[in-house]
This record gives sequence, C-alpha cells and structure tokens, in this order.
Amino acid sequence: MSGVATGTITDAGVERLRARIGIPQAYPAPPHYRRPGEDAFRHVAWSYGDDNPLWSDPGYASGTRWKGVIAPPPLVGGDSLIGEDALGDAELARQDELRGDPLRGVHAFYAASEREWWAPLAPGHEIRRRTALVGVVDKPSEFGGRGVQEWTAQAFQTRDGTLLGAQHRMMYRTERGKARERKKYDGVAIEPWDEDGIAAIDEAYAAEAPRGAEPRWWEDVREGDPIGTLVKGPLTVTDMVCWHVGMGMGMYAVAPLRLAYKNRRRIPRFYHRDELGVPDAMQRVHWDPAFARRSGNPTTFDYGRMRETWMIHALTDWMGDDAWLWRLRVEFRRFNYVGDVQWVEGEVTRRYLAEGGRPAVDLDLRTRNQRGETTSPGSGTVLLPSREHGPVRLPDPPGGATTLEGAFEAAIGRFAGARP
Repeated sequence: MSGVATGTITDAGVERLRARIGIPQAYPAPPHYRRPGEDAFRHVAWSYGDDNPLWSDPGYASGTRWKGVIAPPPLVGGDSLIGEDALGDAELARQDELRGDPLRGVHAFYAASEREWWAPLAPGHEIRRRTALVGVVDKPSEFGGRGVQEWTAQAFQTRDGTLLGAQHRMMYRTERGKARERKKYDGVAIEPWDEDGIAAIDEAYAAEAPRGAEPRWWEDVREGDPIGTLVKGPLTVTDMVCWHVGMGMGMYAVAPLRLAYKNRRRIPRFYHRDELGVPDAMQRVHWDPAFARRSGNPTTFDYGRMRETWMIHALTDWMGDDAWLWRLRVEFRRFNYVGDVQWVEGEVTRRYLAEGGRPAVDLDLRTRNQRGETTSPGSGTVLLPSREHGPVRLPDPPGGATTLEGAFEAAIGRFAGARP
C-alpha cells in the first residue's frame, strides 16, 4: 500500500486494523487435525511432555467418568490445531476487506492468552470454528517504544453441535528497529549446566505423576494449597521439534521443500535469506541462534504457547481425572531461551461455588526460570468433584449459547469493555 511506512506503527495503520474488528475471518492455515482421533490426542499430549493415560490409553480411560479417551485441553483451540471455518456467504464475500497487514513490517509476538473449555472432545469429530479480531489496544512497551495489543477470538464446536470452548489470543506488535536499539536482553547469560544441575532436574522429573483416578475433593482443598511444582527443561531445540510434530506449524503454515516454495509465494515477506542465501521462514528465530540475535535476543527461544500448555499440564496433573479445567489466562512477560529451565508453580487463591452451584477453585500460576525470574504469570479455574455437591457438572457456554455463532458473539462480548 503506497504511503504506508513499513515497520512503523502509525495512527492510520491502527485505525485500519480497528476497522476489521468483529468481521469473521477465514483462518490463514488449514487445521492440523481435521478429524482428530486417539493418535492426535497422544501426539498433542506428548508434544508438551504429558503422559496422562486419560489422553492416550483407551483401556485406562474407559474406566473414568468420561468412558473413553478425551482430548488434552490444549487441542481445543491452539490457533490452527483444529476447526474448519464456519462462514456464511456474506462473510466470505467480506474477506477482501481483511487482506494485507495494516501494520506491515511491525514485529508481532504472542503475548497473552485467555481460554475456556465447556465440554470434552472425544475421538473422530469434525470441528467448526469462527475467528475474528476483537480488540486493538495501544499499549506502550519498554521493549519497543510504541506497542499495540491485537486481540483475536475463536470459538469451537463439533459438527454434531457440541460447543467445546473459546480463546482470546493477544499478539503484541512492536517496531523492530526500536526493539533492537533498546538491547533489553543483552545482559542475559545462558550458563551451561553441570552434572549436579541436571541430576537435580532429573530427580524432579522422577517425582512427577498425574493424580489420575484419585479424586481431589473440593472439600479437602484450602486457600494457599500449592499445586505442586512441574519442571520443564532445560529447553532444547529437540523439544521444539517434538512440539511441532504434535502441534503443527501454526498460522503461517511453515512447510518443507515444494510446499515451502508455495508458502513463500503466498507470504513472501515471512521469508528472509539465511547466511547461504536460501530463503527461510522468520519462524526460525526459535531454532537459528544467528537469526534470533538479529531480532534482539541472545539466542533461540520457545513459543509462548509452550508455556501455556505447561500450565495446563500442571493443572491437569494436580486436579485428577474427575475434575474439569474451565479457564486459563497466561501472559508471556519474558523469553524462555534454549538452555533455560522453567518451573511451573501455583497455589489455590479461592474456593467457592461458581455459577449454578458448581464447586470451583481459582489458582494463581507462574513459570519461573533458573535466574529466579517469573517469565509467565497466569491464573486458572478448575471445577472439582464434591462429596456434598456431587460429580463435576460441565460449565455452560457464555450467555447460554447453544450455537457456534452464539458462543462466538458471547466471546466477542466478553472482550468489550474488559481491556484497558
């Protein structure tokens, strides 16, 4: 677009972005799993290190209240993991209004997420989704001068009518040049691990296990109770390779060989030449140290959504198979570099009866690295079985919605007025 300053956040660009709010959009990548089954459930759980047999062992899962394997919570959502677009003809006709990026060249990174789940996903279902931009918020950042929060909502439903859940995803947009000039992360040192350090982490891994079939009764929980620490790391590029095997390549649909050529034709600005002159995806900041340094970081780093799934893992390990993870909010405040370890920690902050008299607990959560820094603060809500009130009753979709369109409108409505 002529007259647009590439890589700069301008008032005009922000207004063009805001003009897209509420317009349902066709997602830029097809779902990684079109009809996810038991293998998909296992691959997703495996990608973030979760060995709970509820997600992967039909023999075990048949003896639970769910009567069979169910999808691990990260599968319901996760951008391009599941869901065929559910758009009407009039909505499809508006897709030209969404072409191009009004903030072209402005750095984007995944900075926060809010998710909720309303029903389990069993194997073999086709899933529909609706997606739209719901908020554009000016938010200055010391990382890169002017910043903009770009919030997108999605809702998901099985084709036979079960509403599964929704998410709000926030991409933070900052001007690249200013981010490099500030050199905020120049002082970060990634120290090598010695044998004693690795042995201590191995000991922590050995002590971990999902609670499984033993109920965690609502009456037995107290405010201040810890959820138990989960260790993740030290992070390796192999961890990210395994992550992509289960989670796919995300909204940019990064692909190999001839498929990479086709993708490069589709989104040429996402590809830059490497030191050998070969075009490669900007996503390589996660596995190419030299390219990560060009982005202002000392080395390669994780995806924010990895830490989000690690918090989910900590909660599902703690709550047991009879409980239900209802809500999760996570912010990604600092980078998690290759070589870093993260400890997932948390504690109960409230025990109460939620809507409809459902026994619930709220929890504060965080990931903490070996330098003592909180990299991702978060919070969650879990529904627990109760001796007095009975088994968990699944939450109602917001606004009493019974259709995907209704749930999506409710998800958009929840955003209005809820952000700075």
